[in-house]
Amino acid sequence: MESQPSASAPVLAAYSYCETVTGQQARNFAYGIRLLPTPKRRAMSALYAFSRRVDDIGDGPLPDDVKVARLEDTRALLARVRDGAVDEDDTDPVAVALAHAATHFPIPLGGLDELIDGVQMDVRGETYETWDDLKVYCRCVAGAIGRLSLGVFGTEPGARGVERAAEYADTLGLALQLTNILRDVREDAEGGRTYLPADDLAKFGCSAGFDGPTPPAGSDFAGLVHFEVRRARALFAEGYRLLPMLDRRSGACVAAMAGIYRRLLDRIERDPEAVLRGRVSLPGREKAYVAVRGLSGLDTRHVTRRTVGRRA
Repeated sequence: MESQPSASAPVLAAYSYCETVTGQQARNFAYGIRLLPTPKRRAMSALYAFSRRVDDIGDGPLPDDVKVARLEDTRALLARVRDGAVDEDDTDPVAVALAHAATHFPIPLGGLDELIDGVQMDVRGETYETWDDLKVYCRCVAGAIGRLSLGVFGTEPGARGVERAAEYADTLGLALQLTNILRDVREDAEGGRTYLPADDLAKFGCSAGFDGPTPPAGSDFAGLVHFEVRRARALFAEGYRLLPMLDRRSGACVAAMAGIYRRLLDRIERDPEAVLRGRVSLPGREKAYVAVRGLSGLDTRHVTRRTVGRRA
């Protein structure tokens, strides 16, 4: 199903719109998908553009009841895509591109329903007592994206353990989302949101929240961050088992995106309070190095050796 799909002028224009949205709004994601062949890159851009629309509704300034209505409108649009009811000359370029991608790749569109469910949790202002509670949210907003992406990537014929590919893609999504939560802890607090589990916050004396550039008085903020970093690293280690199941360029794309976030974790671990002072990011040259490393297959070979070693 990965053959180069033909596309009409309206469809190409729709994909171009989605790629522009992706390039402007998701630099890390856009950096990774540059490594994909054109059909896969376009399909991933369509997935991103739809997902971004959902996220923007949840993050926007509209009243909650209006957000709920718009999310349901978006769910109805997704149903039209799923039913093949979006024509190439439809006025919504994101719907046109997603519909075309879904006819050429086995994309599990239900994952976008899960994303909408997760954003509805944000609109309701849900908080999370435990990591198990937070995992439900992370699986909706990030694990689902991993499974959707796997529909575009596909798996290599005869790959060992391929029956667990969706599970590993989901776990990698959780790793990325937990990294996002750590990076954005101050920004989320300013927006009235707390994602880290309440029992973790209490354990490290951080239940008062993060409303400034310094940790709560008397807290062990560094201990909290290091605890969550270890959790994220364990998720990355499990999710990376997906890499040997992908073709070279899809594996490079995943390794690049995941590698960028793993390096963000390194920076956060070295200076935990940096996340309270501003957004932690990587310079372009470091992203380029991660991309080259992914394209070279170093990460895939490392995972393959480690997996084989465990089975020996």
